[in-house]
Order: sequence, then structure tokens, then C-alpha cells
Amino acid sequence: MNTIQAIKPGPKPKKEDGTNDKRRRVTPETKPKHPGLKTHKHKRGD
Repeated sequence: MNTIQAIKPGPKPKKEDGTNDKRRRVTPETKPKHPGLKTHKHKRGD
């Protein structure tokens, strides 16, 4: 029987000094570097 493993949920990893690691977050200062998603076009009948 196959089991499905999900991505591990939970808090972001912390640095050695105990503060949160912010490398995985998009902050307002770095928002222009991250473009939005493209619009999804459906075919007729979908």
C-alpha cells in the first residue's frame, strides 16, 4: 500500500541567534522583484 507524504507544515526555521529566517518571505521592499502570476485561460467547454 502506498502512502502519500505531504510537505512538512510548520513554522519557518530560525537562525542560530533565535530570530526568524526571513529569506522565504516577500516583503514590501522586495515585492517589485516578484512578478504576479499569469492569467489562466480556459478552453471553451472546460
